[in-house]
Amino acid sequence: MQEKIGTAAGLIWEALNRKGELSLGQLKREVKGKTPIFDWAIGWLAREEKILVKPEKRSFRFRLREPNVKSEGVS
Repeated sequence: MQEKIGTAAGLIWEALNRKGELSLGQLKREVKGKTPIFDWAIGWLAREEKILVKPEKRSFRFRLREPNVKSEGVS
């Protein structure tokens, strides 16, 4: 089970690194997240302070605390 959660957390981190801030729905669609694994992975990333969670009216938005965007063409 921990491996599935870790894999989901990695997919979430990669999506946020690639796309920037996303709503809960956008993020779940982007990584094809399934409950409860997706929810546990979000919790793991939040607990480890890898993501920032911003409340919206009836949902949340997520972004990486420290993006690690690689520039293309730079070695």
